[in-house]
Amino acid sequence: MKYARLGKTPFKVSKICLGTLPMGPLQSNLSISEGKEVIRTALELGINFIDTAQTYGTYPYISEALKGWHQDVVIATKSYAYTREAMAQSLEDARRSLNRDKIDIFELHEQESALTIKGHWEAVEYLLEAKAKGMVGAVGISTHAVDAVRAAANITEIEVIHPLLNIQGLGILDGTLEEMLEVVKLAASKGKGIYGMKAIGGGNLGGQVKEALDWAFNLDMAHSFAVGMKSIAEVRVNVAWLLGQKPSRGDLEKVLFRRKMLHIEDWCQGCGKCTELCPQQALSIVNKRAVVDEKKCLLCGYCARACRDFCIKVI
Repeated sequence: MKYARLGKTPFKVSKICLGTLPMGPLQSNLSISEGKEVIRTALELGINFIDTAQTYGTYPYISEALKGWHQDVVIATKSYAYTREAMAQSLEDARRSLNRDKIDIFELHEQESALTIKGHWEAVEYLLEAKAKGMVGAVGISTHAVDAVRAAANITEIEVIHPLLNIQGLGILDGTLEEMLEVVKLAASKGKGIYGMKAIGGGNLGGQVKEALDWAFNLDMAHSFAVGMKSIAEVRVNVAWLLGQKPSRGDLEKVLFRRKMLHIEDWCQGCGKCTELCPQQALSIVNKRAVVDEKKCLLCGYCARACRDFCIKVI
């Protein structure tokens, strides 16, 4: 496995981070035992970095997988909490559910700008106090926005940034891929720990998955990249590609040729922009939310390019 220091934090992490969102109740809804085996496989292959969030519902998978595991594992989680009280509850939930006294990295979830970070500052102050008490290792943000990365790069208290980065810039809220790369490079130069997300665009870059992952893994400014995985085959294939090895034919077939579907997240606002781009007329707006007709959908991914809020994923 390849490892790197996560900025100026004390954490030495694997170049690939296990993203747990796809295995959880919001997407594939694996059983706890199934999720445990995926995570265990990742750990056994040298992955020591796990990404989760309070809203993902994947704490039980991680907790179960870590039972009896005696090597160091770095866990990053996130919360939408913006008050001191709410963040205290989020931190305690993570510590209790993950059975850990200390959460290595705790992030403000989905920040959009300097203004949203300022609006969450009460929560940041609580995390800093918790860090001083040994309950948090580092404070960070996750974001799909250039503006938020730029702001966080200049905030001393924020040590880790988890930005959206992929070969096409798919899902960036407020700028181009070039602009995102510029501010991420700036943040990295200031010692921020950088671990990217959405390397394959929420599944929408599945037609060029190896190219997309190669691009992500070779991005010097990113110390690690969180890749969502929900099967043992996915873990083995992704690790093999990272290490320049050839995955087994059986694993490749399971990953590349498994049945996929378009998934619309609950936060869809029903703006309708995706329906205008769909060449198959497979999308419609029902009760102020996009709905997909699976019989018509070809999983081309055109619709995802129209979604500002990154509600559309291929799973």
